[in-house]
Amino acid sequence: MADRFPGIADTLISPGTRATPVVPSDTVDLPNIGKALYVGTGGTIVMIGTGGSTPRTWLNVPDGAMIPFRASRIFATGTTATDMLVID
Repeated sequence: MADRFPGIADTLISPGTRATPVVPSDTVDLPNIGKALYVGTGGTIVMIGTGGSTPRTWLNVPDGAMIPFRASRIFATGTTATDMLVID
């Protein structure tokens, strides 16, 4: 199958082209900062965005949610959501 958009610039508002599994950690940042976070199984997510230094808690994130947030770290402590992917 051919890519119909090979010359189009990749921006924050363009669709993602990769999905990387998230391994929550209290000490290690995500290996890449994406455009969004996909949550397969909902719950609570504790994370820091690229422009912050304080963890923020996101409550009641539903199954199948696509969160347009550029996280740099997702904490293991306090995070109950699973099956997450960084979309970039």
